[in-house]
Amino acid sequence: MIQVKALSKAFGKHEVLKGVTVDVAPSEVLVVIGPSGSGKSTFLRCLNLLEQPTGGEIVVDGTPLLAKGTDIVAVRAELGMVFQQFNLFPHLKVLDNLTLGPMKIRKWTAAKAREKALGLLRKVGLEHKADAYPASLSGGQAQRVAIARALAMEPKILLFDEPTSALDPEMVGEVLGVMKQLAKEGMTMVVVTHEMGFAREVGDRVLFMEQGRVVEEGPPEALFERPREERTKAFLSKVL
Repeated sequence: MIQVKALSKAFGKHEVLKGVTVDVAPSEVLVVIGPSGSGKSTFLRCLNLLEQPTGGEIVVDGTPLLAKGTDIVAVRAELGMVFQQFNLFPHLKVLDNLTLGPMKIRKWTAAKAREKALGLLRKVGLEHKADAYPASLSGGQAQRVAIARALAMEPKILLFDEPTSALDPEMVGEVLGVMKQLAKEGMTMVVVTHEMGFAREVGDRVLFMEQGRVVEEGPPEALFERPREERTKAFLSKVL
């Protein structure tokens, strides 16, 4: 679903990504871990061109993102994104947050968008909040709405940028529960997270990044139990 080759990104003279190469298969859950400042979020933001790469190639579901003439809006419609800070529209009710994208980008009727949105709110356990405003939601509820909003566009891939790091500890479980269910249903996901339990339980593959490079990757069991690289061992010894 995603092919990344020699991806680099610099902000001025500061190189944040240094030749990252990785593939993501259909229905795979790729979990990206690593210390703060290792380039994890920048990598994720390059996948939907929220950050413009300095070099390399990104192909999403057969479409080369960096080729001239690529319709980025159309590609982004297939790439749902869930942010650390929810990014809900504060002036819109929960239901309207979910229907806006499908009506504007997918050109759905209001009735179709509403039916889809209510179904997704049921899925994340928040149908009773359809007419609430985001300010009245808890952090866990807001993030579940944000996931439902991303799903409302019927994307082929979901990108998660540290979706639980802004939440109180007791709210983390409700968001991870929704993500686990999506993984079971076969959604292709790339998840940047500090939640090692989630990485171990739900990830098909774990990528460890450090200083803009992929240091090590492999199945969770292998990476957590038998890391090969000294840097991976040192990181895991501090977080596990």
